Amino acid sequence: MLPAVPKPVVRRISERYIAGEELEDALRVVRRVNAEGKSATIDVLGEEITNPDEARAIDAAYREAFEAIERERLDSNVSVKLTALGLGLGYELCRENLVEVVEHAAARGNFVRIDMEDSSTTDDNLRLYRELRATGHENVGIVLQARLKRTIVDVHALAELRPNVRLCKGIYLEPPEIAFRDFEAIRGNFVQALEALWDEGCYVGVATHDEWLVEQALRGAEARELGREQYEFQMLLGVRPALGDKLIREGHRLRIYTPFGRHWYAYSLRRLQENPKIAGYVAADTLGRLLPGRNGSR
Repeated sequence: MLPAVPKPVVRRISERYIAGEELEDALRVVRRVNAEGKSATIDVLGEEITNPDEARAIDAAYREAFEAIERERLDSNVSVKLTALGLGLGYELCRENLVEVVEHAAARGNFVRIDMEDSSTTDDNLRLYRELRATGHENVGIVLQARLKRTIVDVHALAELRPNVRLCKGIYLEPPEIAFRDFEAIRGNFVQALEALWDEGCYVGVATHDEWLVEQALRGAEARELGREQYEFQMLLGVRPALGDKLIREGHRLRIYTPFGRHWYAYSLRRLQENPKIAGYVAADTLGRLLPGRNGSR
């Protein structure tokens, strides 16, 4: 029924979680989060591309973002979804666009995160990451999802590269043969994967809004005597800001995922459809903002 929801309603719900349609919207948000002592990750929305020209336009948008980040001396890197760079149209097209983005970032001392999508893209994501590292590109990282049962195997397979990893629960609803469905099982796999990454000496962006997982990460970092420069927390724009502010006050690094683009509507619908629980979360969060004292709104 989501497509029947009026577009203005979807926009109203999503505006807190998406910076806007233009790069300047994202830059405005990054300036604000930097002023709050937080880093950022800019994501250009656009997985709905249908031809090579659109993929190249996304490529160009990322290059423009890097130039703006450098010009304004902002604390932000970028995150790219490979389908936005043309993965669905061809592996080589996507690789060509990705290399351009990574090299453009390297020339400006910046970093590119290859984001994860649904499981149909996981092998290609990891393959492209390995290829980039093999050709000397060090300014690139990957994302692993605790929801997928393969993740621990992937951690050990990547260990020799000491990857810079964003570890998240994962939003995509996958078949039970390849993914955990139980809430506690996903949590457990998250902790196991985090410990395995740290045991392998990896830098991890602990991407979660789950307070229990945040506490487990803090305990794990303390037990390993990790310095604050050896890990970071990551959160979505507009989600659990009170928890993020608490981490900042305690001296931890926090990075805010900041998406923007004209594909905001398709992105919003897809995120809700991929995991209907988000709709309930958004509703509860919206209610929390209307009722003082609820859901960390104070």
